[in-house]
Amino acid sequence: MATYFLTGTYGADAIKGISRKRTADVTKMIEDIGGKIVSIYLLLGEKDLVIIAEFPGMKEVIKGSVSISKLTGISFTTYPAITSEEFDEYMA
Repeated sequence: MATYFLTGTYGADAIKGISRKRTADVTKMIEDIGGKIVSIYLLLGEKDLVIIAEFPGMKEVIKGSVSISKLTGISFTTYPAITSEEFDEYMA
């Protein structure tokens, strides 16, 4: 599985829906499409949160990102990520 960073920005409606249940619903949604949430961090700055997740393929990444946005009202930008070890191996 590949790792992705999903950075999100809350809109007014998304803030109203913040809850532990919504976080659990997002986690289940990702698992149901074959992904796995590694961690979720809240941020101070240009972006409000980052979800670090693993997905088996591009289809699942796209479905996950769009589905989370539809469920939460959070606007996401999704980035593929590799470790520095993987990068060094590719460059060798």
